[in-house]
Amino acid sequence: MRSSISVIDFGTSKIVALIAEVSARQRCDIIGAGTTPYDGYAGSRWNNAAAVNEAISASIATAEEQARTSVKSVYAGVPGQFSKVYSFEIKVDLQGADPRVTSRDIQTLFAMADEQVQGISGTPIHRSPAWFVVDDGKKTLEPLNQHGSELRALISYVIADRFFIEDITQRLLAIGRTAAGFFSTPMGEAMLFISEADRDRTALLIDIGYLNTDVMAVEGDAIIFHKTLPLGGGHIAADLAYGLEIPLESAEQIKRGYEYGLGSSKNSFDVLLSNGATQTFTRDKVSAILLPRVDEICEAVIKAVRDSAVRLGNWSPVYLTGGGLAINKGGREYLSEKMERPVRELPRKAVKLSSAIYSSSLGLLDLIIDTRNSANASQSGIRGFFRSLTSA
Repeated sequence: MRSSISVIDFGTSKIVALIAEVSARQRCDIIGAGTTPYDGYAGSRWNNAAAVNEAISASIATAEEQARTSVKSVYAGVPGQFSKVYSFEIKVDLQGADPRVTSRDIQTLFAMADEQVQGISGTPIHRSPAWFVVDDGKKTLEPLNQHGSELRALISYVIADRFFIEDITQRLLAIGRTAAGFFSTPMGEAMLFISEADRDRTALLIDIGYLNTDVMAVEGDAIIFHKTLPLGGGHIAADLAYGLEIPLESAEQIKRGYEYGLGSSKNSFDVLLSNGATQTFTRDKVSAILLPRVDEICEAVIKAVRDSAVRLGNWSPVYLTGGGLAINKGGREYLSEKMERPVRELPRKAVKLSSAIYSSSLGLLDLIIDTRNSANASQSGIRGFFRSLTSA
């Protein structure tokens, strides 16, 4: 039996609506996608609030046209700028003559963590464990039946800004839709693209968007650190527009076509002016304007990781996505040199919308489908037990 699901992802420069068909045999098939540019947000507020409804409506309408269907209920992603991550280390003593970890012990840990969240402003939209440890043993996500005297856990929460949830709920109603639920966009991106093995080593995910950059540390099934930096690809383009005295659209094209590294074969950039003439800029002139802003973004990322108190090992992987740097030839290597760590590109998870600029939308869709399947399916054993606990 096939069912459809509709989601909407709010980026800093575009709104993406996806309609997918889901079945038991073929987990997900995207049948409609709509992308609409808009002014985005900064400082947790819309840059042009009056135009947001139209952008939402246009994205959904394009997806509906492609899918040849209409939708009334939409799941919405909560961007990193409209959410915060909180992690709590909780412990409980194991009881009994032969103390072992039971489901009640784990439920107690989650209940204790829930108490810690009570005083935090906002709406919890996700809850998941980074790890469990029995006594001084190894970290695990499957502690059931382990023998010991104490069980510890690091439990992470994503708390959404109430303004965003209330605002989007009302905006969807205004265009004849309803909000089916709200999910963490960074959480979906991290869980879809970073493997369990990499998360066990604590991984970094850096998403350089148009107006901001999300820096995330991921461990186990949780984001344990998240920071939004007010810098992105749009700032690079704005610098080029100002420095070269060209329209922002032309600056964006130069930014996207710029190749990092000494091996670049592109030594000049042509810009078509409004009068039909062409103006050419040398690579050296473009580099002198572009690289200082890119360096600023790289340094801000490095500082965020350094100040996070997250301990990275030698084998902790770093991933880069987003349209600000990942789509440029040599961009990933440039960041790698600055961080003094290998930086990887995210694995491709879909034939459609495989560009790095759509990774957050695909991650959001996957998280929603996974949550819905878990809620609808009758699951047993350890996996079923944990899935019943880890969604807020």
